[in-house]
Amino acid sequence: MTRAPENLLTVRRLLLDHLDIDPDTGRSQDLEPAEVGIVGDPAHRGGYHCGSDRVVTRDYSVVESPRDSAGLTLDAAALDVGLFEVPSNGRTHDLRTFSSWCVAQCVANTPDSRDIREIIYSPDGKVVRRWDRLRKRTSGDDSHLWHTHFSFFRDSIKARRDQTPLFRRYLTAIGLLEDDDMSAQAESQINSMYTGMFYGGSSMGRSVDPDAGGPEKASNSIVAKLDYTMQRLDTLVAQLTALSGKDFTDEQAIVAGVLATLTPEKIAAAIPATMAAQVADELGRRLAA
Repeated sequence: MTRAPENLLTVRRLLLDHLDIDPDTGRSQDLEPAEVGIVGDPAHRGGYHCGSDRVVTRDYSVVESPRDSAGLTLDAAALDVGLFEVPSNGRTHDLRTFSSWCVAQCVANTPDSRDIREIIYSPDGKVVRRWDRLRKRTSGDDSHLWHTHFSFFRDSIKARRDQTPLFRRYLTAIGLLEDDDMSAQAESQINSMYTGMFYGGSSMGRSVDPDAGGPEKASNSIVAKLDYTMQRLDTLVAQLTALSGKDFTDEQAIVAGVLATLTPEKIAAAIPATMAAQVADELGRRLAA
């Protein structure tokens, strides 16, 4: 008897947990349990909703890919998702946007979408489209105007491979599920920043004495380095202030330096004639004295 595999039941539970907004009341707005199916009804024959007891001759869900023929078991390998509308992060998300997002991930060949063989969906509720990884089919019947069909390669179901990552990523992208990896990364970054700020570490460079022999121990933490830098800046400012009040001009040294470069001839040539006589008289008077 065809059975629902645990990995697809897990996907079903995940979607209902977050898209069935009011699980105690059946309503058209959110996703209801009856709208998320795995095994086809008893009359269903052939296709991914059927296991090995219900496939038909030349069944496309078996013969078109070695991944399917090698993975055939009693497990169904399909998931149907019905209509829903949920508000999140200021937007309304529904089956149309969900389906288009999933198809885009398959087109991009993201690692978490590679077990999906096909998606039959409607991007607008008016036309039915089919994305097929094997590029063998392009159409689907009108029932896919109000539900989206996912086929999974049978070998991934047989291997019990986790199929939730793609759907978790969708729920995270629209804000209905917290990204555990991002939260853990953020927490680690905050812890690293706190440790570096107050305690330093092996990658923080040389240690400094933040209060120059005071009660604080030498450290390579960011706070210690900031304290050390401010102390050095305060010292430098005090030194500059002291220097700014000093007169660094030594006039006598400047005159002596100029005179040292002048010969008597140059001095005489530089003195005007009227002043030369006065200089000569003054020099004679000094020599006589």
